[in-house]
Amino acid sequence: MKMISKNIKHLRKLKNLTQEVLADELSVSRSKIGSYEEGRSAPTIEFLIGISDYFKIPIDILLRNDLTKSKDSSFIEIGNQRVLFPIVVDSENENLIEVVPIKASAGYLAGYDDPEYIEQLQKIKLPFLPTGKHRAFPIKGDSMLPMKDGSFVIGRFVENRNEIKTGRTYVLVTLNDGMVYKRIMNNIDFNNSLLLMSDNKKYNDYSVPINEVLEIWEFTCSINTQEYSEEELKLSSIINMFNELGVELKALEKLV
Repeated sequence: MKMISKNIKHLRKLKNLTQEVLADELSVSRSKIGSYEEGRSAPTIEFLIGISDYFKIPIDILLRNDLTKSKDSSFIEIGNQRVLFPIVVDSENENLIEVVPIKASAGYLAGYDDPEYIEQLQKIKLPFLPTGKHRAFPIKGDSMLPMKDGSFVIGRFVENRNEIKTGRTYVLVTLNDGMVYKRIMNNIDFNNSLLLMSDNKKYNDYSVPINEVLEIWEFTCSINTQEYSEEELKLSSIINMFNELGVELKALEKLV
């Protein structure tokens, strides 16, 4: 009861609506909105359905989650349904980053749109990150060398697929391949797909239809959990140089 009262008031204020305007939108009286916000009465099922449809937020999230901790930009639309991915803040109003642990990464595909799963993830603070919703993902295997197995990539959520840049690296949550970290060539305009490329060239490139991409997070920074040797650092520079040249050549081929 207390949670839904806080959420109704918070959502109304995020939209800069008066009680009168929201009441008109939902076809109820202003006094009813006031009663619900102050916790003097419990919202009816019909009202909950109405406010869920109006704000495009599932009823269970309205009832079970404290939305006052989030900002308007933290409601991210996936398909036609807006799902809550709150930008969590600490006591100093600085953004916190959810960390997907290695042991839990296999379950991320099942839990990526489950608020309870996301809320249980550990959180860290990196004050130098740009604005936006960020999440940290574990790297497995050697397909993105020199990014080592066990490192973490911190990505910024990409809401608009048109912002995907060829040559940049992204963490993708895909329908059939689960969670992957790859360099991308944006072929959406060409054949409605993304070409996923490994920096370690012993792995083949492959395409994924854009409608099979559930989430995409653009690389912001990485956290290495192992120290690099001098030889690895030199190799890393060489590999990065050739990768960049390769991407430029592929981009040129596309234009020819």
